[in-house]
Amino acid sequence: MEKMEFGLVILLCLWAALATAYAKDNKVEEEEEEELKLEADQPLQRVTVDGEAIVQCCYRWKKSPHVIWIVNVQTINGTTLPRLVNQSENVTPKLMEEKDGVKCHQLFFKSIQLNDTGLYQCKLNHSSLYAFTHGTYLQVYKPIQKTLNLSESVKNSIITAEGVLLLLCVLVPGTMLLCKSKSLHELNRKKGREEENIYEGLNLDDCNSAYHQIQRSNHQGPYQDVANCAEDIQLEKP
Repeated sequence: MEKMEFGLVILLCLWAALATAYAKDNKVEEEEEEELKLEADQPLQRVTVDGEAIVQCCYRWKKSPHVIWIVNVQTINGTTLPRLVNQSENVTPKLMEEKDGVKCHQLFFKSIQLNDTGLYQCKLNHSSLYAFTHGTYLQVYKPIQKTLNLSESVKNSIITAEGVLLLLCVLVPGTMLLCKSKSLHELNRKKGREEENIYEGLNLDDCNSAYHQIQRSNHQGPYQDVANCAEDIQLEKP
């Protein structure tokens, strides 16, 4: 029984020692993480093809970490694929001088291409600790080529000519409509005058007497014909 209690005490002591060591390691890592402070990076940078570009990452850290540049490229299915930036004559990393405790690393592009588009980040390595900077998205685009290279004076002349043409397009149809309406008005007035001239020489009393005679002849005519026919008709005796 005493041996079991002694073994249990030893086991508890070992567990306490391991827990203390683990807590110290975590405390050291937390202190190192608190010492590292990432500065704000430029979120977006747009550059034309074959131009120069500089991407940088800045941080505050008393340590001297190993810096690796990583670019995140978007694939066809919409995911991002991180890869190391290949150093060449066209792409060279540089270390700026430390200023006010801020260290900045630069990535210089001498002649940038379309396939250089991506999110560039710095990976800071120191012993077992590593961290990524916020990163800068570098967008490379090809400018639209102008078919006509016109000067400002020529552009102003074209705008003036367009304004004059627009004014003519508004005035000419309006003038034609006004002339047409005026001619129609004159035609209606002329027609009204002719109708007045037609009825100007007529006597209303003569027209009324002639009208009454026509009406009387229409009413009395049939009876007069029947009376005349009755004189000529002889009925046969049975």
